[in-house]
Amino acid sequence: MDAKLLVGGTIVSSTGKIRADVLIENGKVAAVGMLDAATPDTVERVDCDGKYVMPGGIDVHTHIDSPLMGTTTADDFVSGTIAAATGGTTTIVDFGQQLAGKNLLESADAHHKKAQGKSVIDYGFHMCVTDLYENFDSHMAELTQDGISSFKVFMAYRGSLMINDGELFDILKGVGSSGAKLCVHAENGDVIDRIAADLYAQGKTGPGTHEIARPPASEVEAVSRAIKISRMAEVPLYFVHLSTQGAVEEVAAAQMTGWPISAETCTHYLSLSRDIYDQPGFEPAKAVLTPPLRTQEHQDALWRGINTGALSVVSSDHCPFCFEEKQRMGADDFRQIPNGGPGVEHRMLVMYETGVAEGKMTIEKFVEVTAENPAKQFDMYPKKGTIAPGSDADIIVVDPNGTTLISADTQKQNMDYTLFEGFKIRCSIDQVFSRGDLISVKGDYVGASGRGEFIKR
Repeated sequence: MDAKLLVGGTIVSSTGKIRADVLIENGKVAAVGMLDAATPDTVERVDCDGKYVMPGGIDVHTHIDSPLMGTTTADDFVSGTIAAATGGTTTIVDFGQQLAGKNLLESADAHHKKAQGKSVIDYGFHMCVTDLYENFDSHMAELTQDGISSFKVFMAYRGSLMINDGELFDILKGVGSSGAKLCVHAENGDVIDRIAADLYAQGKTGPGTHEIARPPASEVEAVSRAIKISRMAEVPLYFVHLSTQGAVEEVAAAQMTGWPISAETCTHYLSLSRDIYDQPGFEPAKAVLTPPLRTQEHQDALWRGINTGALSVVSSDHCPFCFEEKQRMGADDFRQIPNGGPGVEHRMLVMYETGVAEGKMTIEKFVEVTAENPAKQFDMYPKKGTIAPGSDADIIVVDPNGTTLISADTQKQNMDYTLFEGFKIRCSIDQVFSRGDLISVKGDYVGASGRGEFIKR
């Protein structure tokens, strides 16, 4: 029997902290309590004294080996999941893209092939729906039965990803009848395209213009409209990567009426300023993300949304395009710069620093929004997202007295920059266990290759 005993740590959940030991047997949590004296000496001990023992991070918003905006994201399932693991994330739910001319079943099969035997951590999929066809809803139902129980639509990027309001209604009905969940990228794509065209015609072609073309109202309006359509369809939804005060207020208002809308924000919106768009040269392209970074008032509102529960999840939206690639494609036109940046490796560290260390949220809330709620939102709890008997032994050991310096020179992501360059983190992730296997020690991957398993949700 493969067994380990994590001894003397402080176990953290969303509801509190307790000093206790964790017995791991055959990849599962076998027991939690004061177990040291009662456990045979033959069981391997891991000293966790003075450290937090927490559920492994769950990132439910990544784009790995994904075709987007005329190119492909820089990480495959090897580099992307090694980066996740070394940063304390033990499960991802990745967005599979509906491929041109392919139905949802064919596209899901293609995404399975990209991940199988490559991912080093457990993984699930959402499927993006961009091209409706006859009986598409029956394929959604089939995928749901196969364990892909969430889908995504875009209200932006006309001509490639965007769906119209009627299609959103149809997809919501399909999701509802399948028992699945719909993730929505909410921006008013048509208005954004008009603003962007006007700016380009005025000679404003540089990467910083990306922010101006996507004003806060373009998100708020789309969130409001999507909520109204979801009410008409009588099917709730989940908003990805919210960035504005108005969007949080729209979600909170719907929740107050009892309509079960859920929403996430992302690491970069909680920790970075829009000031990067004022930097010289092509440097702002590193933060050509969708939506863009916002001003302090919006960041403050996002933190309030986390602490009130309006926002229940913090994801990375890991959509990595190298700086060199952004420059190659969009040097003369900000509209051609691939939208996205890296983040899966640093989500847990940055959230600990900007949230827990800076006093913006408790350590319990940290566990809630980075692990427990993602598992609950996407049908993985209590298999994932908690340290409890019977759960997978996905566990991170965090030293609150340690330090970590984030740098592109040491990151595992297949990237030539990180938006968090130079961040000094007041903790270190000393050990990462996935299903009981030690896979990372102090930021170095030590696990087997291709060990990740697909999670049927």
